[in-house]
Amino acid sequence: MTSDSAFIHPTAEVSAKARVGAGTRIWHQAQVREGAVIGSNCVLGKGVYIDKDVQIGNNCKLQNGVFVFHGFDLEDGVFLGPGVMLLNDKHPRAINADGSLKADSDWVFSRGTVRYGAAVGGGAVVLPGLNIGRMALVGAGAVVSHDVADRGVVYGNPARLHGFACDCGHKLTRQGATHYVCPNCAREYDLPAAEPSELEAGTSR
Repeated sequence: MTSDSAFIHPTAEVSAKARVGAGTRIWHQAQVREGAVIGSNCVLGKGVYIDKDVQIGNNCKLQNGVFVFHGFDLEDGVFLGPGVMLLNDKHPRAINADGSLKADSDWVFSRGTVRYGAAVGGGAVVLPGLNIGRMALVGAGAVVSHDVADRGVVYGNPARLHGFACDCGHKLTRQGATHYVCPNCAREYDLPAAEPSELEAGTSR
């Protein structure tokens, strides 16, 4: 079911078995498969692919060429930059051990979630079965191979923790063991302690 106030570009393919919320805009050559649920006021850019049964919350923005595969869900307010891929198969093969082509019954997918307000930069790849924490920031081109903490700022290959993020999207400045301040908007946070060496070296958390 698609809301009457949703916009779907004529070149987009949206399954009749998908649900699209009010005010959502789906642009050129995007594909939304059966069982997918897209919330209200979302934007799906050109060439976005939403696999079957994927759940996307309200107020999400998926830039051009994003791929969200079956098993990943997005909470409200998530941003995925151009070319982001959320993957689902930990042991990918086209064929079984006997050489026969794999069918759906031969395939095991992993579940993952991008949580409220998180942002994933362009070209990043998130491996199967991971959770990206609330308000986390993943740098462009990162390869995420471990869960990302709430507000965690991670980047690199493999992605490693380099600090924590404010609601406004800027990196927080540490003032004491657990106290952080945003240099952009002056919001203050008390966050779980992280070892100084962990942040300096960018060790995964």
